[in-house]
Amino acid sequence: MESNIVENLGALKRRIAISIAPEKLQTETENRLRKIAKTAKLAGFRPGKVPLKIITQMYGAQAHQDALNDRIHDEFIDVVNQHSLKIVGHPHFESNSANNSTSSIEFFATFEVYPEISIGDLSQHSIEQLETQITDVDVDKTLDVIRKRQIRYESISDRETQEGDQVKIDFHGLLDGKDFAGGEAQNVHLIIGEGRFLKDFEASLLGMKTGEGKTFDVTFPENYHNKDLVNKTVTFEVKLAAINKPILPDIDSDFAKSLGINNGEINELRNAIKRDLENEASKRVKSKLKEQIMQTLLDASPIEAPDFLIKQETVRLMQGAQENLQGKGIKSTEIQLTPELFKQKAEYRVKLGLILAELVKLHSLKAKPEQVRSLIEDIAQSYENPEQVIKWHYSSKEHLQEAEALVLEENVVKWALDKVRLTTKSITFDELMGLPQHETSI
Repeated sequence: MESNIVENLGALKRRIAISIAPEKLQTETENRLRKIAKTAKLAGFRPGKVPLKIITQMYGAQAHQDALNDRIHDEFIDVVNQHSLKIVGHPHFESNSANNSTSSIEFFATFEVYPEISIGDLSQHSIEQLETQITDVDVDKTLDVIRKRQIRYESISDRETQEGDQVKIDFHGLLDGKDFAGGEAQNVHLIIGEGRFLKDFEASLLGMKTGEGKTFDVTFPENYHNKDLVNKTVTFEVKLAAINKPILPDIDSDFAKSLGINNGEINELRNAIKRDLENEASKRVKSKLKEQIMQTLLDASPIEAPDFLIKQETVRLMQGAQENLQGKGIKSTEIQLTPELFKQKAEYRVKLGLILAELVKLHSLKAKPEQVRSLIEDIAQSYENPEQVIKWHYSSKEHLQEAEALVLEENVVKWALDKVRLTTKSITFDELMGLPQHETSI
């Protein structure tokens, strides 16, 4: 019997041949039938007294199949143990009918194994440690953003429209002299320069007065969502019904109080904003550092990811995306999600997860209870009722695992920082916040 040979069908795909002696299978089948006969009930016979011939007629096929399945499984496990194979998922069994004979029944078992992981030399890799200082200019910009969130509008009629004005318009568009779907509307409110409409459309509204009409052409861009209008020129007739100018709140005591500064001190407000920006910058710096560490681990320790795990993670990511869309009120029929959209991310997460698991095992980086508790308490401090947040994390195994995973990743980052070449780079707060965010957690 050649069932101890393991064939390589790819980086992680393996196949073994399983050979079963017919006489052994027959013996096992007969043993099963005798066991059934001991308790079998059939009209006209006392329990356990049904003739074996009848039992064989009734249960023979099933007993044979059960015996075959068990024998295949046992042979497979023997080979797996013999070669210390780490199986991923479930094997696929198929009959090798070409080699079946009176002396043997042969099957193939095809399966995947976990990759061999060798952590590379991180000392050959460089990582940038970003640094930023929060300046008065950053505080001023944030104050301006907050003011714009509290903007109000006041009706005017004594001047022409300017950028930032809120206007009410009626418009009618003609494509090649004809009406088209969505080309006409009344009492439309928009803010000039906000970008809700096409840039050229909004720019054409500048300099108009209340009650005035205007005709102008707009060419729809290449990336416009309505493909029927792409690169087409539409003639619009617009009537301006009303102009509302923006009124920004003054940065004064009342403004400070509205933002939670009870004594109304502007300096205290600025200091609070600076602390918030510093916290946000610290989080982003840590996130970018972690992102680089994880990518470095992948680059230094290239591995193949088992298809079974990639497919499993792809399904999980798709389900999460669907639940997220449903939470936003978007029906699954409105957006078609396909596995291809998630395959690359799934492969990244699987590879990273395997590498991190190996690191944790080799260097004892598992999350310690006191580390998890400290992290949960830190997270809880940003909530109104910290004790409730702490209780929530410890209320279920799943909640606690989320915190444990974060601590584990922090342990890996700390370990890796001692190995890589670290350089520093100073950037502005705006540059830091403008950097793309990538998910690095497993």
